[in-house]
Amino acid sequence: MRLPFLGCRDCIKRDMEILSEIVRRLLIQLPPEMAHEQALRLVGLAKSVGIPIGGKTVEKPFEIAGLKLLNPVGLAAGYDKNGEYVDALAVLGFGFIEVGTVTPRSQPGNPRPRMFRIKEKSALINRMGFNNKGVENLVHAVRGRKFTGPLGINIGKNATTAQDRAVDDYLSCLRAVYDSADYITINISSPNTVGLRNLQAASYLAPLLSSLANERTMLQGDSGRFVPIFVKVAPDCQDDEFGEMAKVISESGMDGVIATNTTVARAGVEGLLHGEEKGGLSGAPLAERAVEVVTLLRSQLPPGFPLIASGGVVSVEQALRLRAAGADAVQVYTGLVYKGPGLVADIANAW
Repeated sequence: MRLPFLGCRDCIKRDMEILSEIVRRLLIQLPPEMAHEQALRLVGLAKSVGIPIGGKTVEKPFEIAGLKLLNPVGLAAGYDKNGEYVDALAVLGFGFIEVGTVTPRSQPGNPRPRMFRIKEKSALINRMGFNNKGVENLVHAVRGRKFTGPLGINIGKNATTAQDRAVDDYLSCLRAVYDSADYITINISSPNTVGLRNLQAASYLAPLLSSLANERTMLQGDSGRFVPIFVKVAPDCQDDEFGEMAKVISESGMDGVIATNTTVARAGVEGLLHGEEKGGLSGAPLAERAVEVVTLLRSQLPPGFPLIASGGVVSVEQALRLRAAGADAVQVYTGLVYKGPGLVADIANAW
């Protein structure tokens, strides 16, 4: 009788796939936030003892915004908020990884329960509220990482920071993470921090991004490093607002867009258990709107302007639809919950 994890390479690969699926099915029986926390711990443990829980990274290197991606499939922000599991998550085969959202000061986020599964629709609703240990903790955690792909750091503002002082929080985070990030994402689109999405209006967005661009110029001069800045947008804006945002983002010196964050709409989950919970909806119900937003942005952004899709990516088919709509790369999160880590390689191979 062959022992688990011993034998030919194909047998080991099959054993790992079976084990991964067993673990995924066990985790999905736990409350969502507990399952997420345990998944991170298990990934970290597997990495530390050398258990190959992921497949070999699919090598389809290309460049976007000056970044050399290992392949076009990244991990979306929110999965590793504190940047404590970058090397462990890298073994799942990501071409790039984004951590955060991180804020200047640690904060607990919203009260629990604050994450809900809608299994029938391969969806999640969360109202986490930027729970994190603060930017200095994240910077310490990502130093010395061995992951060779680009690391993005997603930054936001503290819940207690007034809207008219939001720029101070973004500037504080930008300065703190600049030397540790390969790219930085400005999160102005989470629905779970009161008033945050107001920053997407041109009257707020233009001065915010201008301040960040100016600060980046100074940081570049001091460090000798140019770090691209992306802006993550919400799917719930009116169609004509995307043109205005695209203009502001491209003209302000930003280097790319990530579309989209979670949605406050509930199309496709009406009447289902947890379907009316407050927070941002992600997963399969966001798929159609994500394609619409990527299409709109691609038509409004300058030719070749970097655009990463990060909404509703729960299948290879959806990833390819987003590519056809104009996305240069994709990020996954909810897809990992329902499809497991094999989804990463499947998308990368099909891209």
